[in-house]
Amino acid sequence: MQYIYAALLLNAEGKEINEENVKRVLEAAGAKPDDARVKALVASLDGVNIEEAISKAAVAPAAAAAAPAAPAAEEKKEEEKEEDKGKTEEEAAAGLGALFG
Repeated sequence: MQYIYAALLLNAEGKEINEENVKRVLEAAGAKPDDARVKALVASLDGVNIEEAISKAAVAPAAAAAAPAAPAAEEKKEEEKEEDKGKTEEEAAAGLGALFG
């Protein structure tokens, strides 16, 4: 995560996101930068508009917040089915009782 934070900090300050700058930010924070991770980060952010990506990501949590409502409805349906199933078993047992007198 600290690699991404370093890139976001550089972006916020208007600095170029390159290997040297990312390493400097990480070292200033007391972290020991991994060259492979730094290279991968810089390569993956090449040509990415970070501000646009952040604005699009800010919309995603609102959509995700609506998702938990669906499982509650499913649980309610399952409870209703179980109750119906219980009544059916009771009715069946009552009918069998009549057979054996």
